[in-house]
Amino acid sequence: MGSLLEVIALHPADAEAAQEGGADRLELCAAMEADGLSPSVSTVSAIRRSTDLPLRVMLRLSDSFTTNGAELNRLTAMAQSYLSAGVDGFVFGFLTPDNEVDVESTAALASTFAETPWTFHRAIDAVLVQRPAWRALRTLPGLDCVLTAGSSLGVGHGLDDLCKLANEEPAVAKVMMAGGSLQPEHVPWLYQSGVRRFHVGSSVRQDGSWTKAYVNSRFVRAWRNLLDAQDSRG
Repeated sequence: MGSLLEVIALHPADAEAAQEGGADRLELCAAMEADGLSPSVSTVSAIRRSTDLPLRVMLRLSDSFTTNGAELNRLTAMAQSYLSAGVDGFVFGFLTPDNEVDVESTAALASTFAETPWTFHRAIDAVLVQRPAWRALRTLPGLDCVLTAGSSLGVGHGLDDLCKLANEEPAVAKVMMAGGSLQPEHVPWLYQSGVRRFHVGSSVRQDGSWTKAYVNSRFVRAWRNLLDAQDSRG
């Protein structure tokens, strides 16, 4: 399987540049100062018109990883609106107040759009004990990707743990997507450990700015070339 490159897009211009640069998939979100919240349906519709890349949209209404019944109801309604706008999947995930995977709430939301694939986001990096968390994730319906840096501080701090986990558990490596301050020098180590999915955001924007720069197609192309080079080496 060739490597997958996912790029965060906030606007149609981001989507167009990401596709031009060779991205395989887009994650749509807003409010990056809160580490990514749900975008407006109008923004999602505009992005859908600007690209034919697969789109996964963030289902998250606050900067907390916990949720409640009222919020789940809102997210369920939003998910249906996003599906009507043409998205292909979702990005979400919840933790309990004890920072364990909230299997019940996460599964409840996932069950409302059966047959639609989704990514468990970096809430996994806030879990205190990782191995039981990954086992819990395997029980969730429709989950096919887990975005993780191995640390809440980013891939630079979690690289060793990511590589160890991926090496020891091929089933984990299969769904793991490395992202969160990912740098080019991290890629060979992750690739050798069996990771084939990579996620970038600020690194494909001029000066890493979310507010002053759109995605730069040349920066995306550099990541695409890096991953293609790894694929060619096998």
